Amino acid sequence: MSTSTHIPAAPSKSLPPSLDRIGLGLLFAGVLLVIAAFVLQPVRASFDAVVLYLFMVGIGVGAIFLVALEHITGAVWSVPMRRVPEFLSGIAPFLVLLVLPLFLHLHDLFHWTHEEAVKADTVLAGKSAYLNVQFFSIRTAAFLAIWILFGFLFVRNSTKQDVTRDPSLTRSNVRLAAAFLPLFAITLTFTAFDWAMSLEAHWFSTIYGVYFFSGTILAALAATTLIVVLMHEKGYLPGLRRDHFYSLGALMFGFVNFWAYIAFSQFLLIWYANLPEETYWFMARWANGWQIMSVLLIVVQFAVPYIVLLPQEAKMDLRRLKIMAIWLLAARLVDLYWLVMPTHSPDLSLSWTEIGFPFVGIGLIMLLISWKSKRYNLVPIGDPKLQRGLDFHL
Repeated sequence: MSTSTHIPAAPSKSLPPSLDRIGLGLLFAGVLLVIAAFVLQPVRASFDAVVLYLFMVGIGVGAIFLVALEHITGAVWSVPMRRVPEFLSGIAPFLVLLVLPLFLHLHDLFHWTHEEAVKADTVLAGKSAYLNVQFFSIRTAAFLAIWILFGFLFVRNSTKQDVTRDPSLTRSNVRLAAAFLPLFAITLTFTAFDWAMSLEAHWFSTIYGVYFFSGTILAALAATTLIVVLMHEKGYLPGLRRDHFYSLGALMFGFVNFWAYIAFSQFLLIWYANLPEETYWFMARWANGWQIMSVLLIVVQFAVPYIVLLPQEAKMDLRRLKIMAIWLLAARLVDLYWLVMPTHSPDLSLSWTEIGFPFVGIGLIMLLISWKSKRYNLVPIGDPKLQRGLDFHL
């Protein structure tokens, strides 16, 4: 016979001080390395910065999507751990700081920003109504504003509910979720077009947005799973049980398969059509050493996580979930590197300039989680669905 688990209405509980020290150390070292990269190799550093920006978009905006998804579906199993993606949604305002330096290097990144190139190229000229610096800047600013606004509103209602216990705040978040989800689809798709696909503006793909979405949600799920498991192991989320972790593992497993399906579909359609304006993109990633990373991507983002997460028991094994979460976050970096860097370098060549950018991202996330934990409860104690979430059984 099952017994209910109760989490008391306690004040916020700070995470260990070591989190601040490690996060600050990583961020400081990362910033120094990034500055050195921009000074010594500014063009390559610009492409590395695009990878970091898209990676952080995946975790931060993907986390807002996970919050909205819970509200719109009325899910209860995720309520006890929802504060983690709510904390991660706090990445959205920092995306402004990550993207601003890129606007100083648009000419290094995008061929379509060169007026003489557009005048001499009928394809670029045909896309100039969309691909121009002014409209590009407006879109980026608008997308950031939408993400920041909805992230703020979701978290404001949730944390306010900790105090007021007002169930109408849940209904407000449901309405916000209904508004956010179509905007999420639009803004994420066009972010993929703008900051990744337009690096090679001649290329065509009708499935690229879905491909980017699948990787984004997989990264957000992996980050959420890793933090939830670590918090549970340290006693900060004691109310969770195996069924909660199975749900996280099953979602990661599902999106591993979804990503592989979309990636293969994109390749198959382009291979079958055999149109030069489409195939050249894949040809560039199957030459000069990039074929190694192409094969590596299949292994690290599909084959290994598929095999490891396939057994039912694996989806409830905290150690395996932690390893796979870290693995999938690293795989997401490989995926984004594979999407972005061949535009900069036709030959695969890793550089020291890549080191600092992940440090910045990891350090920022650690400091953000630590700071949020000092301000808010680690569990949404005012949510009317919390007890059902704690009592959740498959």
